[in-house]
Amino acid sequence: MTEKPSTEGDGAPEIPFSENVRKVDLAGRPIYVIGTAHISARSADEVAQLIETVRPDCVCVELDSARHQALTQPDAWREMDLFQVVRQKRATMLLAHLILASFQRRLGDRLGIKPGAEMLRAIEKAEEVGAQLVLADRDIQITLRRTWGSLGWWDKMRLVYHLMLTLVANPAISEEEIENLKNQDVLSQVMESFAHAFPRAKRTLIDERDQYMAHKIRTAPGKTVVAVVGAGHLKGILERLAEDSRDEDLAPLMVIPRKRWFTRVFQWSVPALVLGLIGYGFFQADAEVSWDMIKIWFLANGLLSALGAALALAHPFTILAALLAAPLTSLNPMVAAGWVAGLVEAITHKPRVRDFETLATDITSLRGFWGNGVIRILLVVALANLGSTLGTFISIPLMTALLE
Repeated sequence: MTEKPSTEGDGAPEIPFSENVRKVDLAGRPIYVIGTAHISARSADEVAQLIETVRPDCVCVELDSARHQALTQPDAWREMDLFQVVRQKRATMLLAHLILASFQRRLGDRLGIKPGAEMLRAIEKAEEVGAQLVLADRDIQITLRRTWGSLGWWDKMRLVYHLMLTLVANPAISEEEIENLKNQDVLSQVMESFAHAFPRAKRTLIDERDQYMAHKIRTAPGKTVVAVVGAGHLKGILERLAEDSRDEDLAPLMVIPRKRWFTRVFQWSVPALVLGLIGYGFFQADAEVSWDMIKIWFLANGLLSALGAALALAHPFTILAALLAAPLTSLNPMVAAGWVAGLVEAITHKPRVRDFETLATDITSLRGFWGNGVIRILLVVALANLGSTLGTFISIPLMTALLE
């Protein structure tokens, strides 16, 4: 039987500041869900008031273990193993996360509030009242990888473009405007615009997390629960809580999507085409034509990949590594020039302790972003890969033209 939300008859305390609070009664078990703005001082105060008033058995927060550690242990960056980040192909995802964090932190600096302050206040208040803390959000790496894997090539390029815009943007927004985002009509318009532009990204970034967090909130221990979530998730979570999903299987939401068959075919068809062109030129045209093709392939891939590493202000050895690796890695979809360059950069231009200590502030400015040793390694991976990809698409038409 489906459990219907209710606001009557459980004897729970009245909440005088209920504008952003929704109370759901699931079989006599009160659950208070508060929608917050992640860079709002008012939200942090409301969260503290709600927990003090309700004194719940459990507090659920819109955090995963990585973001929880980032909030409660600011120095945890020092423990990051950059070699593993590059080897496990997580450099680009981490860079995207830092770019988004940069935009949010700059907004927070303008308002004099630390991003995630309401989550940190919830953590502190949960400990103060003796409530159990539940990290209710899905792992950020899974979310980002599912989002990236769900997009087509054109949407990926558009998303990268928008990410870069957030890096150079200089947001001017008041706290009143931030609070206005909690108005459901305005927020719905924002979500609808995002869903129209990136429908697949909206599903993985918002809808799936609504489903995941609602399940975590529903199954949280204790008789009374307070859930602290972003305002953009409030409507979706409430709708999910109204459904009977106690036995819901979350496993499908944790799967990293495999590359589509045509993507794998395309990846292997590119080196097959290149090698086929060179072989055809050698046997059907002239050996000199084949050598010219090889020169074009090596120069286009190597130089553009090296240029990408240079734009990231990489060590000269890293630039040389990108130059030499790109023409070869472009013929093997299992390896990327950026990974080779990133590993060389991590060895030759090893980040200092200061780079880890100032990472949180360096991401807020272009100068700091490009000057930080940790971020530089991530940029090397991303830009060297981009250069190699551009070199591949530029060289193939030039090689084909030699056969005419």
